[in-house]
Amino acid sequence: METIELFVPGRLCLFGEHTDWAGRYTDINSDVLPGLAIVTGIDLGIYANACKNDIFSISSLNEKGERVSFSCEMDLRILREKAAEPQYFCYACGVAAYLLEHYQIGGISIYIDKVTLPIKKGLSSSAAICVLVARAFNEVYQMKLSVNGEMQAAYRGEMLTKSRCGRLDQACAYGVNPVCMEFSGDGISVDKLKVGRSLYWVFADLKAKKNTKKILSDLNKAFPFPQTDIDNDIHEALGTDNHRIIAEASKAIADGNAERIGELMKEAQAIFDEKVAPGCPGELTAPKLHSILSNEKVSEYAYGGKGVGSQGDGTVQFIAKDKQSQRELVDYLNSIGLEAYAFTLPASDRVRKAIIPVAGFGTRMYPETRFVKKEFLPVVDRNGVAKPVIMYLLEELDDAGIEEIILIVGREELSQFEEMFGKPLSSEHIEKLPERVREYEKRIAKIGKKIRYAVQEERRGFGHAVYQAREYLGNEPVLLMLGDFVYRSNMNNSCTMQTIKAYRKSGGQLTLAIKPVKLEDVVHYGILTGAFDGDRSYIMNVTEMAEKPTVQYAKDFLGVKTKSGKDKYYCTFGQYVLTPDVFRYLEEDIKEHDEKGDTSEIQLTSALCKVLEDKGMTGVLVDGESFDVGIPSAYAETVAKFAR
Repeated sequence: METIELFVPGRLCLFGEHTDWAGRYTDINSDVLPGLAIVTGIDLGIYANACKNDIFSISSLNEKGERVSFSCEMDLRILREKAAEPQYFCYACGVAAYLLEHYQIGGISIYIDKVTLPIKKGLSSSAAICVLVARAFNEVYQMKLSVNGEMQAAYRGEMLTKSRCGRLDQACAYGVNPVCMEFSGDGISVDKLKVGRSLYWVFADLKAKKNTKKILSDLNKAFPFPQTDIDNDIHEALGTDNHRIIAEASKAIADGNAERIGELMKEAQAIFDEKVAPGCPGELTAPKLHSILSNEKVSEYAYGGKGVGSQGDGTVQFIAKDKQSQRELVDYLNSIGLEAYAFTLPASDRVRKAIIPVAGFGTRMYPETRFVKKEFLPVVDRNGVAKPVIMYLLEELDDAGIEEIILIVGREELSQFEEMFGKPLSSEHIEKLPERVREYEKRIAKIGKKIRYAVQEERRGFGHAVYQAREYLGNEPVLLMLGDFVYRSNMNNSCTMQTIKAYRKSGGQLTLAIKPVKLEDVVHYGILTGAFDGDRSYIMNVTEMAEKPTVQYAKDFLGVKTKSGKDKYYCTFGQYVLTPDVFRYLEEDIKEHDEKGDTSEIQLTSALCKVLEDKGMTGVLVDGESFDVGIPSAYAETVAKFAR
């Protein structure tokens, strides 16, 4: 029986709270503007798997981390009754009832194995459950619902419960992406927003109380037709004011302008306080919220902040100045008794993370690697400075804007790496350094803050090593850089930046850096073939990849025709932008090996070839050189050439 794996995030309303229900009144009062809201999924959510069953069965974890389960017949009457009851799985039953009534489906078994989404913190955990159930049925029964269709099913299902959810809650169906939602009458339209630069958000439970039902009840009295000055202010705030804020915020997000977003958050909160809060002063005065928003310490870390959802003393959100400020703000808010969380809105098509596997034994460099790992071998640069190989890689990643670097290490060497990049030199040691290299110690400290460690407990091949980084990656692309090389570009853009830019131009396709190789040397490399883009002669549309092929096979099948009619051959350069599909196939390979008791190594190439077959692959001919440090003869050549 096929099992489907699922993940649905929570959602955060960044701008435009209350406009989802206000937009309903456009059908009654033509002066009411459609509601507009910017909503994003976050990187906290619900993980589950699902498969067909004769009944409806769901098992989850409650707020205490205890496993709770529910099952009933796939009967419309029973599901509707259970949805209307105040029980833990009422939302799931509501969605199942709606789908059963409107589509030809059978039963299902849903097993929620991990919940990282905080419950009742303004992140719409109930909507995430509803979307999860809708998506489970959609994928298990191949219903071919669009994301918008899943969102609508989740909303209609939740409406069968005692809850009265907002229509923007189900935006979590769109994943960890910001969207602009428009609400007009019963209609909803959704546009995805571009993110120009990674943005660092913090949200926190204020640990106070608010009455959401009263807030909604009081504010609804201003619609559909305003009767008082306060009513007019509410219409203006949720109408023309909000349309302007949404337009400017959408542009700021597209530009990646965190400071401008912070200014707009402050402005949106001021408008809300002046024009909306008087409609429900008992709840929206929100003293706890405003004390945190005006906290001088918070302003050191954040450009701006505002309330969340229905507002009131529930949850607060901030946009942090940078990643370090984000961490410090979370720590500070927790220290004053709040419950704070961080999430990052990644740049569209941006590669923020990188992997360097360094867990290998380095057998080809033995006995040197008995004493020093090959990644720590010295190479002198053109300025006469001796650096370990790994620092050249880390510098290049840092210069390319990589925000998080995952080193794959062995258990026995973890402490060595942690001390090397986490422990500063003594002041006595620093004072003895030549002035020209003393500043470099600060750079090592800066890069060290970006490093995370994933431990490979057993050496099971290159693919297995790369897979160890999965817990840090979420659903993002990641740059993979081999630890056996140092790189030098022949142009202003580094080799790494050339690879990343090619990935962006590919539309998010798996991308490998490539270089020419002699036919007689193909037996040592992964070889790619395909056709170069006519307009971009350095971009290859890859059609086949072969790991260490024979010379004859390469000659027969892997040559790429040049304009002169001759064949050229291309091998991997040592840099890859891996898409999430690669890790899905690696996981499948590992499970298959484990089930069969197969002790052979897990190869990355196998997963790459599967992605190539499914979704294609882009090769980028990098204008630069890679210098090998993993073989004695090659290392000797690198030491001789790299300083020139």
